[in-house]
Amino acid sequence: MSDSTRHWADRQERGSFWLMRLTAFGAKVLGRRLLSPILYGIVLYFFLFGRTARQSAWQYQQRLADWSRRDDLRPSHWRVFGQFMAFADALLDKLDVWNGKLRIEQIEIIDPALLRQQLRGERGQMLVGAHLGNLEVCRALAELGEQVTMNVLVHTKHAEHFNRLLGEAGATNLRLIQVSELDPATMLLLSQRLDDGEWLAIAGDRVPLHGTRTVRVDFLGHDAAFPQGPWLLAGLLKCPVNLLMCLKHEGRYRLFIEPFAQLIEWKRSNRQQVIAQWTARYAERLGQFCLQAPQQWFNFYPFWKTDDDASA
Repeated sequence: MSDSTRHWADRQERGSFWLMRLTAFGAKVLGRRLLSPILYGIVLYFFLFGRTARQSAWQYQQRLADWSRRDDLRPSHWRVFGQFMAFADALLDKLDVWNGKLRIEQIEIIDPALLRQQLRGERGQMLVGAHLGNLEVCRALAELGEQVTMNVLVHTKHAEHFNRLLGEAGATNLRLIQVSELDPATMLLLSQRLDDGEWLAIAGDRVPLHGTRTVRVDFLGHDAAFPQGPWLLAGLLKCPVNLLMCLKHEGRYRLFIEPFAQLIEWKRSNRQQVIAQWTARYAERLGQFCLQAPQQWFNFYPFWKTDDDASA
């Protein structure tokens, strides 16, 4: 199986865990100032030798520019390199989050619907984010703000290892839960967490490794596969769905939290249609957020798999 056809989770899961472990260790031993050049060097290596990742970033930037009709967003080698370096910067910011160096006063929370006031409600809700910006900062809500437990749903098999790293860093209200399959035991667990007033957070822009539950919708003017999981979960758990995005602007994080769906309802007869409608709405809103931080979408794999590879 070639690097370009292998699933993103196969390529990145193991590497992501060890990179995070190495980064966490380096932060304790060296600190951010000394660790920064090392991490930037690693990312530079992946930029130079990661052809698939480089092409994927080029393709994303090209399609964002075409979709928005903004020539200033058209890709160049320098702009693609800037997206890789933004990823390195986001990893360093994760260190500040893990080590308690990021205070809630340092984050601009944009919450026009006052959803933060509902974090301490009797029943939890769902937050759907993306690999855009730095969702690690949602710990600012879980740990620093309302002290509510946030359950982050992931596809990685290393969830328990990540939880150990979070615990070592002092995160007590942030928990990762592996949700490769929506089996009855998982659904019961998640429903109980909501009933206990805890919140669920999940990314809506990654297709799971061992799942066929995807839907193809328009994203940046081209057909792309998105997971059905967030919208299936919301319908099964009967909980409100909100969007959560955290983008960096001029060295400061902006945390956007906004209502998306009060209730998602579907029947067996119309499930595919309903899921496709909500996924399309999410993809459209994701594109709008990408315009606010064009180099902060960190999906370095062929997102539009049915199309020809971009050239870089």
